Amino acid sequence: MPLGLIAVCTVLEGILVLGDLGILATPRARQTAYEYGGFWPGLLDEWRPNYAVQPYAMFLTYAFLHSGPTHLIFNMVTLWSLAWAVIQRVGSSGFCLLYTGAVLGGAVGFGLLAETTRPMVGASGGLFGLAGGILAWSYIDRFSASLGLWPVVRAVAGLLVLNLVMWWLMDGLLAWETHLGGFVAGWVTALLVDPRSRPDQAE
Repeated sequence: MPLGLIAVCTVLEGILVLGDLGILATPRARQTAYEYGGFWPGLLDEWRPNYAVQPYAMFLTYAFLHSGPTHLIFNMVTLWSLAWAVIQRVGSSGFCLLYTGAVLGGAVGFGLLAETTRPMVGASGGLFGLAGGILAWSYIDRFSASLGLWPVVRAVAGLLVLNLVMWWLMDGLLAWETHLGGFVAGWVTALLVDPRSRPDQAE
């Protein structure tokens, strides 16, 4: 499953890069992809969609698009590193449920909290959801094993600091609302997919 996601995102970004370079016949490939697949907060209000189901489809399609090769590589490396911990615990079907729930949660977070008319793209909502799911399982495992919860608290604090640093480096253009929504949705979805504690896996 993660390989399929990586392949789709990579192929799409490759097409958009070719358009950026003028190699494709449609130099507006990236703009068109964003117009049709990005998450546009205005579509939740009174904007006219490009196609009938766009206000609903964008809750998923945004996660397959990226702002450039660097954005893609960072997200796909992170996806690869997180996915296997999830698959090891709940299998491919559980991974699919968790990732989808996190992507949807990321879109909801952005739609509710963002104060912008710019589109949002990227898999980071899903990635923060995977991290949230892993930490949720770590929490219940450690709690059941009567172990301290400091490692979980420290990891959550680390994600918060990471967002603050990235927000500063990106001059406030970071979609932290998506990260927050994805993390919360991932945490909740993980406990719905596998609510059992596994004290033997507590670290």
